[in-house]
Amino acid sequence: MATDTRETIFALSSGAPPCGVAMIRVSGPRAAEALTRLAGPLPTPRRASLRQIADPDRGWLDEALVLWFPGPNTATGEDCAEIHCHGGRAVIRAIETALERGCGLRRAEAGEFTRRAFLNGRMDLLEAEALGDMLSAETELQRAVLASSAGGAASSRLAEWREEVLAASAAVEQELDFSDDDQGDLPPAPWRGALEEIGAQMDQWLATPSADRLRDGLRIVLAGPPNAGKSSLFNAILDEAAAIVSPIAGTTRDVIERPIALGGVPFLLVDTAGLRGEGADEIEQLGIMRAEGELGRADIILWLGPEGEGPAEALEVASMSDLPGAARKGQGAFHVSSTTRDGLADLIAHLVTLGRERLPKPGQVAVSRRQKERLADARESIRRAAGEDDLLIAGEALRQARHAMDAMLGTVATEDMLDALFGRFCIGK
Repeated sequence: MATDTRETIFALSSGAPPCGVAMIRVSGPRAAEALTRLAGPLPTPRRASLRQIADPDRGWLDEALVLWFPGPNTATGEDCAEIHCHGGRAVIRAIETALERGCGLRRAEAGEFTRRAFLNGRMDLLEAEALGDMLSAETELQRAVLASSAGGAASSRLAEWREEVLAASAAVEQELDFSDDDQGDLPPAPWRGALEEIGAQMDQWLATPSADRLRDGLRIVLAGPPNAGKSSLFNAILDEAAAIVSPIAGTTRDVIERPIALGGVPFLLVDTAGLRGEGADEIEQLGIMRAEGELGRADIILWLGPEGEGPAEALEVASMSDLPGAARKGQGAFHVSSTTRDGLADLIAHLVTLGRERLPKPGQVAVSRRQKERLADARESIRRAAGEDDLLIAGEALRQARHAMDAMLGTVATEDMLDALFGRFCIGK
């Protein structure tokens, strides 16, 4: 989707109806014309005005508050209007029909308002990606970490780095101009030390877990042989019957995923088929293959099988601890009963602690996996430039570093990448 900013778009930008008040947003060159047609003369910019909403072809529609925002100092960088109407489905539909048929406007696609803000320079890609993640944030940790990036703090820091790299490039060019002069042994140029400092700051960003893990949640995979209590524990942690529990071996034949927030930390809980080498039918074998694949993707593994037979770094869990003769595990293992819930609180508390250690913390900058790849490119180019004696090669490395940072900010971007990014947004944002 490549937005045509010559078109004027509209969308419901509030919650799903029915609701107390609904907000319909309009953006584009014909926003003033559309608002005038439905609500009369334009109100004072940025001041709410109570108006009768009427369509010349269909008559009175509603009584609503309207606002007028002349561009370019608006959320999208274009002329914008808002209609705050009653939130009944019929009312919303009538106003949308009037905008579409009577005013000739187009319904916005997913993320199109934010995409126009990016194209018109109202935000860069770092801010846009953080905003997209904020829209799906469900925990306080997600909101607190993403707040600074969505507010532009990360973009400002990156822009400062770019200016410092640009200054280093100018210094390299100056040295090249005077490189033929015999100046004897000179101390290291100041720009090399500045690049090393920038590189150290970039390393801090690269060491921080990506925003993707924060958005999706850490993957907790329950693994072990059949009838080890995986599905029962899965249900107990979720506190719902999400997985079928049966004494028949091989009941779970596919991967079951459920997002969950524990102690304000986002996780993705994954139940898997029981791991065994013999006795599995063809369908169960497919489930076992998928379970083995999940082990490689896991951030945390809860091993419910015989002690010591699970993957390295897995948390040992002895389930069904309420049953007579239940196997015990050694020191450091968690003994849990999914029936009585004994030991469950201790296990969940440990998972929360691990989650807080492995996810970004408030105040840290968390960028997406794609942004990290560009940042790593910039960091490597800066490292090469700082240690390069050939000034021509150092200058080229600095140019590559600037290009990588431009890709992070969106100065250079492909339509496919923008489609993928803004396609994650909801309609009306």
